[in-house]
Amino acid sequence: MPDLTSFVIGIDGGASHTVAVLADARTGAELGRGDGGPSNIQAVGAASALRELNAAVAGAFRAANVARVPVAAAALGLAGVDRAEGLDVIRGWADLVQLAHKHTIANDATLLFAAGTPEGWGLAIVAGTGSIAFTLDCEGRDARAGGWGYLLGDEGSAFRAGLLGLRAACRAADNIGAPTALLPALLKELGSSDPRDFIPAVYRGKWDKAAIARLAPVVLGVAASGDRTAAAIAESEARELAQTAAGAVAAGGLPRDGVPLALTGGMVVENAPFRERFLRELRACGVTPGPVGLVEEPVVGAVVLARKLLGERTG
Repeated sequence: MPDLTSFVIGIDGGASHTVAVLADARTGAELGRGDGGPSNIQAVGAASALRELNAAVAGAFRAANVARVPVAAAALGLAGVDRAEGLDVIRGWADLVQLAHKHTIANDATLLFAAGTPEGWGLAIVAGTGSIAFTLDCEGRDARAGGWGYLLGDEGSAFRAGLLGLRAACRAADNIGAPTALLPALLKELGSSDPRDFIPAVYRGKWDKAAIARLAPVVLGVAASGDRTAAAIAESEARELAQTAAGAVAAGGLPRDGVPLALTGGMVVENAPFRERFLRELRACGVTPGPVGLVEEPVVGAVVLARKLLGERTG
């Protein structure tokens, strides 16, 4: 095993899970990986978020069969740290647990530039449980659009698609509007034949935010089968996600033609039809992407950023 001071840690924390990777600073090779639950402090609170961060880090050391010690550098990409108080909470935790000799903390979307764009700048889209668009220019200036959370925004997210699918199913159960295959499909997911069972499932916690987000593939699958109601949901969410992306490009002053694009989250990585809809709508908004990188594991970008803190070559 290399000397302990040659270790780095990369952490990716979002609304549904947290991943920490312990890696060799010289090569970037993964040595151990740990998982935790959601670590968005705005969504789950500071105590819960810090508990999950700690669990993920401990798991990474355990998987590497290494005693937990301060590493040379750490990079944390976390949802919900855009406000100063969020950064302060995470910095305090990192210092308390002696995470690393050097560390950097930023929104989880920033990991995508390191992992999914050729030169570390461009447009980054997160479309998972929630959604946000970030830009980073060649000078390191950033801008954003979206990221308002599930009550105020999250257009194009898995939660939004699942929720709109449920709403459409409820309207169909009331014989309002066109019949839709969303109703039987979502009842099948619930394991019920009675639409009224949606009420306790949603309001009594069986289907919490994460569970509703997991319904998105069902909604998109019904859309792909030709159901007009589900297809309308997919089309409107792709359009709104594209508008969010175009807003971030405008806010950041990036070129609208050929901008490098990094994508992560189940909506755009795991569902090709939705991704293609989004790209068409993005072009309709006047933004023509250049290289498009699909980032299945943003934590890879966190390791890259941690190594950069030490001045290591990351190629």
